[in-house]
This record gives sequence, structure tokens and C-alpha cells, in this order.
Amino acid sequence: MNKKILCILCVSLLLSVMLCATAYASGSGDVAGAIEGTWTSASQQIKTVVNKVVFPAIDLILAVFFFAKLGTAYFDYRKHGQFEWASPAILFACLVFTLTAPLYIWTILGM
Repeated sequence: MNKKILCILCVSLLLSVMLCATAYASGSGDVAGAIEGTWTSASQQIKTVVNKVVFPAIDLILAVFFFAKLGTAYFDYRKHGQFEWASPAILFACLVFTLTAPLYIWTILGM
């Protein structure tokens, strides 16, 4: 058991040493400038991924939950005669918020 764990640790250490790349700041040693340069080059890609993948995934999940909750609220209304608006209204507000978030979220974040 100990040999197995030791072997796994050695292999993971060897792989991490082989596959890691050293990142250097520019010639003057300006680490903040290197980080800002990396951020400016990656920020557009991050915005694209968030706009095209993250927000639509959240929208889909909220839409499914909204319609499921609306259905269960309707069946509760048929059973008890009282419609509960709170949870469908909250889910709808969250859905509207996430549908419109790509229009203004980047100006709030300063991107």
C-alpha cells in the first residue's frame, strides 16, 4: 500500500516537473505588468466564454426550474384552490436578470 502511494506521488511529481513552464516577468522584473498583459489578452476570451457558455447554461437551468415550479404551483392550485406566486416570481426575476446580464455586467466590472 505504501509503495503504491509512493509510486503515485513520484509519478505525479515527475509529471508536474516535466509539464510546468516557468513564467518570467519582463526584463525589468515588472510582475504587475506581466499580469496585466496576460489579463488584457485573456479578458476578451473570458468574456466570450462567459457570454456564450456560462450565461446560457444558467439561463437553461433557471428556465427549466421556472417552468417546473410553475407546473407544480398550478397543480397545487388545482388541489388546494390557492396559487402560490412567490417561488415562480423569484425564479422568473432571476431568469430575467441572467438573460439581461451580458448587456451590463461587463460595464459594471470595467471590462
